[in-house]
Amino acid sequence: MAKLTRTKLPSAARARETPRRRCWWAENSGADYLRYHDEEWGRPVHDDRRLFEMLTLEGAQAGLSWSTILRKRAGYRRAFANFNVGRVAAFDARRRAALLRDSAIVRNRLKIDSTVTNARAFLGVQREFGSFDRYLWSFAGGRPRANCPRRGAVPARTALSDALSKDLASRGFRFVGSTIIYAFLQAVGVVNDHTRDCYLCPRIRSPAARPRSRSPPVRPRRSAQ
Repeated sequence: MAKLTRTKLPSAARARETPRRRCWWAENSGADYLRYHDEEWGRPVHDDRRLFEMLTLEGAQAGLSWSTILRKRAGYRRAFANFNVGRVAAFDARRRAALLRDSAIVRNRLKIDSTVTNARAFLGVQREFGSFDRYLWSFAGGRPRANCPRRGAVPARTALSDALSKDLASRGFRFVGSTIIYAFLQAVGVVNDHTRDCYLCPRIRSPAARPRSRSPPVRPRRSAQ
């Protein structure tokens, strides 16, 4: 009798045999949720246009589900000039009124007006710090914070989101409460909250192996009154 040998499966086939474990909120979710979890959430973002987009979408989510916002994401990009901050900052009352009739976005006057207000405040941060990216990441010392929380132990807000929320509000931003801002920090990878059982949770090195912070946070610079 011929000797039977076990054939090794290609790596791609083995991956299909063993489904990846994900954060609880992405399990049994639709394709948009899975793509968002796998390709965006928790990954560091340094592009100002993308940062403005996520700040807008997180504010728009207030009182709604994230799945609703993901479904309307293309509509938001069209309605808000692909999140070109300068163009959104110039939206006048007539343009904002037209957006209230646009079913492709959340038709909430306060949220629409806040997007325009936030665009103007965003430009102010860019003028002061050179980029919103530099301002934002200074609050985390310039590096992502990998928390690797246990399933069910992801916080809704932290001291970091409290500090950023307070500073944004002082600069005229709206819909920037600490809970909204913590979701924003997760979305743009300033904090990485993929849970310990998720395949995207980064490995945490021992404290002795971690490098010291390279530079202190950049503090707001106020012009003389």
